[in-house]
Amino acid sequence: MTENTQQQPASVPELPTQYAPAEVEGKLYERWVERGYFTADAKSEKPPYTIVIPPPNVTGSLHLGHAFQHTLMDALTRRKRMQGHEALWLPGMDHAGIATQNKVEQQLAEEGKSRHDLGREEFTERVWQWKEEYGGKILGQMRRLGDGVDWSRERFTMDEGLSKAVQTIFKRLYDDELIYRAERIINWCPRCLTAISDIEVEYQEDDGELVSIRYGEGDESLVVATTRAETMLGDTAVAVHPDDERYKHLVGKRIKLPLTDRTIPVVADTHVDPEFGTGAVKVTPAHDPNDFAIGQRHGLESMTIMDERGVLTVHGPFQGLDRFEARSAVVGALRSQGRIVAEKRPYVHSVGHCSRCKTTIEPRLSMQWWVKVGPLAQAAGDAVRDGRVKIHPEDMSKRYFDWVDNMHDWCISRQLWWGHRIPVWYGPDGEVVCVGPDDETPTGEGWTQDTDVLDTWFSSGLWPFSTLGWPERTPDLEKFYSTDVLLTGHDIIFFWVARMMMFGLYAMDGEVPFKTISLTGLVRDERGKKMSKSFGNVVDPLDWMDAYGSDAVRFTLARGANPGTDVPIGEDWVQASRNFANKIWNATRFALMNGATVEGPLPDASAMSATDRWILSRLNKTVAEVDAYYEDFQFAKLSDALYHFAWDEVFDWYVELSKTTFFGGGEPAKVSARVLGEVLDVTLRLLHPVVPFVTETLWTSLTGGESLVVADWPADSGFRDEAAEREIELVQRVVTEVRRFRSDQGLQPGQKVPARLALDGTALAPHEAAIRQLLRLQPEGEGFHATASLPVAGATVALDLSGTIDVAAERKRLAKDLAVAEKEKAQATAKLGNEAFLAKAPDNVVDKIRTRLAKADEDITRLQNQLANLPEA
Repeated sequence: MTENTQQQPASVPELPTQYAPAEVEGKLYERWVERGYFTADAKSEKPPYTIVIPPPNVTGSLHLGHAFQHTLMDALTRRKRMQGHEALWLPGMDHAGIATQNKVEQQLAEEGKSRHDLGREEFTERVWQWKEEYGGKILGQMRRLGDGVDWSRERFTMDEGLSKAVQTIFKRLYDDELIYRAERIINWCPRCLTAISDIEVEYQEDDGELVSIRYGEGDESLVVATTRAETMLGDTAVAVHPDDERYKHLVGKRIKLPLTDRTIPVVADTHVDPEFGTGAVKVTPAHDPNDFAIGQRHGLESMTIMDERGVLTVHGPFQGLDRFEARSAVVGALRSQGRIVAEKRPYVHSVGHCSRCKTTIEPRLSMQWWVKVGPLAQAAGDAVRDGRVKIHPEDMSKRYFDWVDNMHDWCISRQLWWGHRIPVWYGPDGEVVCVGPDDETPTGEGWTQDTDVLDTWFSSGLWPFSTLGWPERTPDLEKFYSTDVLLTGHDIIFFWVARMMMFGLYAMDGEVPFKTISLTGLVRDERGKKMSKSFGNVVDPLDWMDAYGSDAVRFTLARGANPGTDVPIGEDWVQASRNFANKIWNATRFALMNGATVEGPLPDASAMSATDRWILSRLNKTVAEVDAYYEDFQFAKLSDALYHFAWDEVFDWYVELSKTTFFGGGEPAKVSARVLGEVLDVTLRLLHPVVPFVTETLWTSLTGGESLVVADWPADSGFRDEAAEREIELVQRVVTEVRRFRSDQGLQPGQKVPARLALDGTALAPHEAAIRQLLRLQPEGEGFHATASLPVAGATVALDLSGTIDVAAERKRLAKDLAVAEKEKAQATAKLGNEAFLAKAPDNVVDKIRTRLAKADEDITRLQNQLANLPEA
């Protein structure tokens, strides 16, 4: 435990009878910010601890996924700050190229305009205006959640410093021949009108049709199958396997392409699987990545047959048709010519869709900018393999390696106006000049800048170092890089994590961007279903914060956070967390009213009761346990450990066991009051990173300290008292068993019962007053007649239940329940004894019946014991 340096207030401030989060949280957060508690000092001699926030989109608002990850990052940062680190949690936002441009274009459409009506410069200015007016909504919501971020260092991926970083690294990569321009097949979104990367394509099973088409005539014909019949208009070959005897006579010949006046060659290529379908495939190099590769190997022409909106441009009857309209029209025309050999409808197959607008992706041959990822991805993989970067949980490493070890070159150009414009200029005589931030831009007639912008993930890939001032060697960069932890969802390993690893190692001369990657699961509803507007199960965390307080939302999210595992969450769980916050409030309020104090040193163990020594021993074990869980990113386990220690051991046992001491007064009461103060002080410190608001309010009232945000983190003092723990465990056993018996007998919790406690010679003897208090047991008095005797923990508790219950009614009720249990046992026994039933029944059904039998046996034993313990009528 930490040495207490706080001063107890001369008079303890009176806490309200109820905790009202809405009256506390906002004011408290602003006080923390105003006092500069979250502002990191690059000149500090404290060891640094850095987390950069995964930058939310400027178009976004706080959802449960954000609240989940922010809670965990805040807990890590708050704890490290309390441990004496110069903690920096750096906030910011991403410009979100496609999403933000779409927002502004939607606004313009409502005005009857398009971006082309404004022109590039005016449109970009309009986006900046939108960003200032509507963007960053999520930043205000982060304050509601209690995010302890350094607002003085807030960054935006399009601000001046980050723009310089983007231009610098582009220039370096270009000069190192790791960025190049080439015509390749890319994923094209006809709705967003831009290229998107492989990882921005979502695949889903769609209903389509598979048509088999005969190309050529007679013996010099073959059949190909396709789900995209319209692309046949761009075919420039048919490919077969070179060893396929069926088609050897056709290889090198040309056959007529239906619906056109063209002939196309038959080529032999090992890419073709002779066992699949007919063993012949159509080759459309401009509209399929595999076909493009075949075309490259055989020098085939690449014919682009549709424009950027997916409308056919090829001359003829199909010109001007949308691709899906053209598909039906082409199949109809082929059918009328007798070219359709077979049709399969519906044909379920995997189809790529734009992750943003859900439009079907169109593979398209296009001139684009690319990052040569080979050496960068190799370095990103090596950094994890050699231990410089740890992935947690470790079993997520496979997913990371599967990506970085098989990464294709990255298409980084986007056909947008909002974003970092590619810093390349083209001259009138074919010159190409890449311009760095300190270079002069080419001038003169005929020089133009590339019109494309960079993929959003290009700039966010620089986030861990560009936000700290790179390419300058700023004090922030020197102090806070490498960052310590990247905490993010496992779903963006490919989008973001791998990009940051590649760029960080490249830009920072092999210095990793973060030492640990802690991967979380995704938040789902209470049934484990993905949250989606279409499912109607999306929750606005602000609604829950309004109803139950931010602490309740945070604690619920942390308590469900097992590494790499999805987190189901329901409103009932938030209500339970609200109840926990209220429990902390009420118990601390009781303690303050009864003299709990942090003033002065802890009494010597010899002056303490076993109950005092027990709770201090359990407290130190909890400190050690919570520390171990934090280091392993086990947020659910540390939250659960704190919940049960605080609620069960401190509030339900220690406070209750100590009430007789407090009420008795004298030196023992003073000792216990100091112990209780210590326990509450440390418990509130341990809870603070996860539930900062209620703990701050209570701790400052208890200690008179300035703020938990800058208080010391508790340390395990090493105090252990196993004997006291065993002694109190015996007390707990007695109380638990007698409470169970009372409940079984139908006694009300507050109903007092005469009892004789035979505790002499046992470790329970010093605790008789507390046991009687907890169990509502009166002294035996005159006329005491033991109607029930309970041997437990080496002692005997004899109870006189005469007149406390209706014995006849209770006996009748228990007999009825016993008959039901015996019938259940008989039925389960009969089924398990039926060999024919066991031979046919599924294993899970048999297991259920065995469980029912075990439960029936347990119920029978319990009910028979209750009947035997009833007094005579």
